[in-house]
Amino acid sequence: MAMKVHGSLLSSPVKRVLVALYEKELEFEFVPVDMRAGEHKKEHFLALNPFGQVPAFEDGDLTLFESRAITQYIAHVYKDKGAPLVCEGKPMATVSVWMEVEAHQFDPVASKLQWELVLIEPFGEDDSYLPFLLRLFEGGEDDEDEDVLAPT
Repeated sequence: MAMKVHGSLLSSPVKRVLVALYEKELEFEFVPVDMRAGEHKKEHFLALNPFGQVPAFEDGDLTLFESRAITQYIAHVYKDKGAPLVCEGKPMATVSVWMEVEAHQFDPVASKLQWELVLIEPFGEDDSYLPFLLRLFEGGEDDEDEDVLAPT
């Protein structure tokens, strides 16, 4: 059974897992979760992640949630594939410190700024920008996006 990542491409934690998979050159299936429809709070998704948050990850009979735990699993279990993401001894201690800094000092602030400056401020409180963002994350803009990007 192929690995599966359940989530939304607008989610930073989902992107964190996808980067690890791409770095390790692993095949996986992306399973979109419709957050706006509340799919992440429905019983079938809660069976994967009891907190009702993305991502959820499956590798055979193993199910994980929490993006940093997933990336650590990928890095260690698939250490012989793709880019080396694991080191040992003192270097790993230093890496661990900076992983904690990213998780507790950088990410909360960066996520808030991303929401406010990238998603809300340029496009306003309405949701008309969501199709544009989805197209952008799935492979770029097109002529249709010029109206969305035009200053109001």
